[in-house]
Amino acid sequence: MKLLEGKTALITGAARGIGKAIALKFAEEGANIAFTDLVIDENGEKTREEIEALGVKCKAYASNAADYADTEKVVNQVKEDFGSIDILVNNAGITKDGLMMRMTEAQWDAVIAVNLKSAFNFIHAVLPIMMRQRSGSIINMASVVGVHGNAGQANYAASKAGLIALAKSIAQEVGSRGIRANAIAPGFIETAMTAALPDSVREEWCKKIPLRRGGKPEDIANVATFLASDLSSYVSGQVIQVDGGMNM
Repeated sequence: MKLLEGKTALITGAARGIGKAIALKFAEEGANIAFTDLVIDENGEKTREEIEALGVKCKAYASNAADYADTEKVVNQVKEDFGSIDILVNNAGITKDGLMMRMTEAQWDAVIAVNLKSAFNFIHAVLPIMMRQRSGSIINMASVVGVHGNAGQANYAASKAGLIALAKSIAQEVGSRGIRANAIAPGFIETAMTAALPDSVREEWCKKIPLRRGGKPEDIANVATFLASDLSSYVSGQVIQVDGGMNM
C-alpha cells in the first residue's frame, strides 16, 4: 500500500519548484492533491496535469495566501471538493533581500505577509477540519536561515524562524487531537532561483556543504512525505534541516 493512500494534501505555492516536487511525490504515494498559487497560469495547469497523470484527484486554486478571507474561502472549497484535508504544507514564500540599513518597510511587510502570515491563515482555517477528524499533519517550509540567520535576509530569516516557532507551538496546542506539526529547513537547493546565481557563487556555496553539492527539490519532497505519512506518527514539533550537512 502507498504511504499516503486515500489522504488529501493541501499545498500552498505549488505550481513550481519545491512545492511542485512535494505535490508530485505525495501523488506518487497515493494522495489526492489540492494546491494553490497566486495565479494558476500555464505552469499551474501543467502541474495539475502531471499530478492527475499519476492517477489521483487534483485541483488547482488561485489564492493570495497572505489574505485571510481569501484563504478561508479556498480551504472551505477544498473541503467541499475533496471531503477532507489530512495534510497541510505551508510552502508559499517570496524573497526581497537587502541589508537591514537599506531594507524598506514594504520589503519587510511583503515577506512577513507571504511567508509567515499565510501559514497562520491556512493553519487557522484547516485546524477545525483536522480537529474533527482527530488527525492531521501540518508541515511548515522553513529554511536553514531561519535557524542560523543570514546577512542580507533579515526579513526572510525572521519569517522562516517564525514558521519554526509556529510549528512547535501548534504541535503543543493540538497534539492531544492527533494532529502533528513540524518544519523542514532546506539548505542550498537547486531551483530556478539558485540556477540564476553566478557559477562562482554556487561553487563557493557547495564548498561549505560536506556532501559537496546542492540538494534537489526531490530531497525536500522525500522528507515532506515522511512527515506527512504514518511513518512519522510519533514525530511532532521538530525542525529537520535538509542541507547536506551544511549546518550541524
